[in-house]
Amino acid sequence: MYDYIKGVFTSKINTDKGIFVTIEAGGIGYLLLISARDYADIKLDTDGKLYTVLIHKEDRMSLCGFLKREERDIFNILTSVSGVGSKMALMLLNEFDSTDLIGFVLDGNFKALTRAKGVGAKLAQKIIIELKDKLMNYKSEKPIKINSNKHQDAQALNDAQMVLVSLGYENTEIESAISKATALKADSTAEEILKEALRVLSI
Repeated sequence: MYDYIKGVFTSKINTDKGIFVTIEAGGIGYLLLISARDYADIKLDTDGKLYTVLIHKEDRMSLCGFLKREERDIFNILTSVSGVGSKMALMLLNEFDSTDLIGFVLDGNFKALTRAKGVGAKLAQKIIIELKDKLMNYKSEKPIKINSNKHQDAQALNDAQMVLVSLGYENTEIESAISKATALKADSTAEEILKEALRVLSI
């Protein structure tokens, strides 16, 4: 329903029921549930943009907001796992940087996920299995072409591309981001390529 809301941050509160921010746009104040990480980064009375997710439950509707597009998209993938609701998805994004979370999934490192409150070994394994399937099964029409002096490993590029496509990025965006990622080396892993590409895409 909403992709993002752009406006002025007018208030933010941290309560037992959740962490919220109000962003005013077009004379309307939108109340959004956010992560503790974004709460710390949001400055009141400044302009900003939040990527949004509409949560529709039987008794109410609410909006979740994210400063970074990839965190919003990872949140959507997390909540598609049975047993993971919006509260737990936000908890995971509070505990881990989005690129680290993707890295754990690609590596099958379920033990790392158990550091998050409320995530036991069984649920962590389930999250890893289901997320890896969702992230790695997006098929792009063609492989990306990178204009760079460094020739990254084809498999690492392909793995990074599949994850970025699953997060909603177009091939042209991916190609441009990886080409501009100056920190990449010829032996960069898929996780390193992802981290650098997401850094460039967030600028």
